[in-house]
Amino acid sequence: MTENITCTVGDATRPQGPGSKIIAHVCNDIGGWGAGFVRALSRRWPQPEAAYRRWYRERATNDFALGAIQLVQVEDGLSVANMIGQHGIRSRSRTSQAAPVRYEAIDRALTALAAHASATAASVHMPRIGCGLAGGRWEEVEPLITRRLSARGIAVTVYDLP
Repeated sequence: MTENITCTVGDATRPQGPGSKIIAHVCNDIGGWGAGFVRALSRRWPQPEAAYRRWYRERATNDFALGAIQLVQVEDGLSVANMIGQHGIRSRSRTSQAAPVRYEAIDRALTALAAHASATAASVHMPRIGCGLAGGRWEEVEPLITRRLSARGIAVTVYDLP
């Protein structure tokens, strides 16, 4: 088992390596999709956005909540994990407000993701989840990824744009 996370320069929507893959990213809990990494996802595939919006619309009858995960197959051997790890969104006019990231929700989502990745022998690929518009700190997120995924033998690659 490795506890390393591979960091590379590249595009997380084009995951590298053999075998089944899951692209993981953090979504908010208010049904908003349109800024940050989700824009890159939507340029590649319509399914993750459509599934997320439907999941949100039908939230009264499903598990949509902080810490939940939704897997959406986009190609053979490739899925996107919509993980609810952000409470609301940060207002552009109120820069002093608290960051919307919710580390405990990301931790729960990563636990669920680990079960899916293990069951399908998939590697996990992601940007620095929770650290963009969600306002999180990588120093807080990386140990969650290590504990929930890489410590369980799941290969993890984190992509930074050039």
